[in-house]
Amino acid sequence: MKIAIMGAGAVGCFYGGMLARAGHDVVLIGRAQHVEAIERDGLRLEALSFDEHIGRPHLTASTEAAAVAGADLVLFCVKSSDTESAGASIAPHLRADTLVLTLQNGVDNAERLRTVIPQDVAAAVVYVATEMAGPGHVRHHGRGELVIEPARGSLAAEQALTQAGVPTEISANVRGALWAKLMVNCAYNALSAISQLPYGRLVQGTGVLDAMQDVLAECVAVARADGVTLPPDVSASVSRIAETMPGQYSSTAQDLARGKHSEIDHLNGFVVRRGAALGVATPVNRLLHALVKLIEDKAQGAI
Repeated sequence: MKIAIMGAGAVGCFYGGMLARAGHDVVLIGRAQHVEAIERDGLRLEALSFDEHIGRPHLTASTEAAAVAGADLVLFCVKSSDTESAGASIAPHLRADTLVLTLQNGVDNAERLRTVIPQDVAAAVVYVATEMAGPGHVRHHGRGELVIEPARGSLAAEQALTQAGVPTEISANVRGALWAKLMVNCAYNALSAISQLPYGRLVQGTGVLDAMQDVLAECVAVARADGVTLPPDVSASVSRIAETMPGQYSSTAQDLARGKHSEIDHLNGFVVRRGAALGVATPVNRLLHALVKLIEDKAQGAI
């Protein structure tokens, strides 16, 4: 397949690297510093079982949205706050039969992307621990499985990803799976960001596990009020994250450490807004959202 990765950060580079390693033609679309390093030396993919440089002929990189032209599949990996603008930038260059698969945090990105892209858009739930360890260097800390929703082209995408060593399944209840992932993010991301601790150490903190359960209870209440069918093991899934990704810092923690804006508005902030619309109180999520925004605003000199 010809595959484009729109938003080649840690998540996009990991999946793009795996697909290129399996022989697919992949273009990574990202920031100049990463593109320059990848074009010069190839993408360094430091996984749990191998450490390789992956480059031409199967992997190239570009800073231009137009590089999606001709792709059978686009893995859409930009920050949730950039969904509409990034979608609009690639829309003129997509083939009519291209599938755009959203690999993003949050639950409403596919819906928002469909407002600017006429092609098929399918949501995916991402369970992977990665970080950009340097320009053109992605480090994989664990997991990597995907759950994607049915759409034209989903089966071909599932087969390509599975053959590339990425455990992938197609599910009719991706909405429920997205909410379950959102709950994991709401429980861990803000706390990891505020404390600047990885998950394994974070859960050892006094009162942290109880606080996570409070976050989870609010999320479940909002989801049920919104008519979401949740998987039966959400609470267990939250507990397993610290066991399966003990050394991982949340994406929110990584953003704050670099002085960048995070996706907190689309995580705990989303739960707060949706709860307000549905008449469900979310005081714990509101506090975590406010604290992360306070740190962001201070770093940006806004306060």
